[in-house]
Amino acid sequence: MKTISFGKSKISTNGPCYVIAEIGHNHQGNLETALKMVKIAASYGVQAVKFQKRDNKTLYTKSMYNKPYDNENSYGATYGEHREFLEFGKDEYLELIKCAEENGVEFMSTAFDFKSADFLNDLGITSFKIASADVTNTPLLEYIAKLGKPMFVSTGAADLEEIGLAYDAIIKYNDKLCLMHCIAGYPAEYHNLNLRTIDTLKKEFPEAIIGYSGHDNGILAAIISYMLGATVLEKHFTLNRSWKGTDHKFSLEPEGLRKQIRDLRRVDLALGDGKRIVYDFEAEAKKKMGKGIYTSRPLSAGTVITWDHICLKTPTNGTPPYMVDKILGKKLKINLDEEASISLDYVE
Repeated sequence: MKTISFGKSKISTNGPCYVIAEIGHNHQGNLETALKMVKIAASYGVQAVKFQKRDNKTLYTKSMYNKPYDNENSYGATYGEHREFLEFGKDEYLELIKCAEENGVEFMSTAFDFKSADFLNDLGITSFKIASADVTNTPLLEYIAKLGKPMFVSTGAADLEEIGLAYDAIIKYNDKLCLMHCIAGYPAEYHNLNLRTIDTLKKEFPEAIIGYSGHDNGILAAIISYMLGATVLEKHFTLNRSWKGTDHKFSLEPEGLRKQIRDLRRVDLALGDGKRIVYDFEAEAKKKMGKGIYTSRPLSAGTVITWDHICLKTPTNGTPPYMVDKILGKKLKINLDEEASISLDYVE
C-alpha cells in the first residue's frame, strides 16, 4: 500500500477517497465569491479546494494574449484581458490559503508554468496539480518534481506512452505521485469516460496512486471511479451552473457536491468488510417474513405425516422448511389442531 502525506492530508492506494473541489476560476475573479466557495465546499466534507495559477504574459504567445475575445464567456476585450481579470495575486492567495486552513481543508493549485510554480512554492503550498495539457511538458514536470512535493497529474488527451513519459520524468526525482484518469471533454460524455482505464493505470504505474479528475455531468462517475480504485477524486465546483464561464456547465453546485460527498462516503459504509453476518435487527424481519412447518388440518396421534398433512406458512416457527425431511414419513406423537406448528419433538 502506497501512502503520501502532505500538509494535514494523507492519500493512499487503499483509500478512503480524498475529494478535491476544483474551484479553478469559477469564482469569476471575485475574491469574496472564492472565499465563500471554500467555506461551502469545506462544510460539505471535501478534503481539499483547488485553484489555478497562470503567469499569463509568459504562458501565452503575444498573438494569443492580444487576440480579440468577444463571446458570452469573456471578461475582457482580448484573451489576455480575460485571463488577467480571472487571475488572483499574492494577497488574494494568502487570504484563500488562510481561509482553507481555518475551515480544515487543504489548499491546492494548478501551476501552468515555471513562474506560477515558483509563486505557489514561495507561498508554501503543500502539493502541486498538473493540468492535462502539461502531461508532455517534461521540463515543467521535472522542475516541479525537484521541489519534492506531491504531484497530482491529470492525463486528459494523453495516450499511455505519453503518460509514461510524464511518469518517468517525475518518478526519477519524486515518488510522491498521483496520476489522475481524465477525459479532456468539457463536458465529457459518459460514453467517452472509459473508466476501466483506472485499472490500466494501476497496473502500468504501480508506484503511483491513481485518481480521477472528472469533467462529466452528475455524481455517478466519481463513485464508479472510486470503486474501481481511484482514491483521489477531483470535481469542478460552482455556486451557479448558469454563471458566465466555460467550466460552470460541468461543475457541481453546492447541493450536487453535498450528494457527491454523501454517496462517496456511503461506498465505504456499504461495502463493509466482506464477512457475512446476520444483524440483530434482521431477526425480527426473519421471524415475521420467514416460513415454518404447520399442519394443514387437525391431525391425530399416530398419523404418518405426508405432504398432504403439512403446509409452509408465515410467520416462522421452530422448525424451518429445510428440515421438512425430518418430519415427512414420521409418526405423530400427539394430537395437533389445524395450523399448529410442528416441532421435531412431536414426531417419533
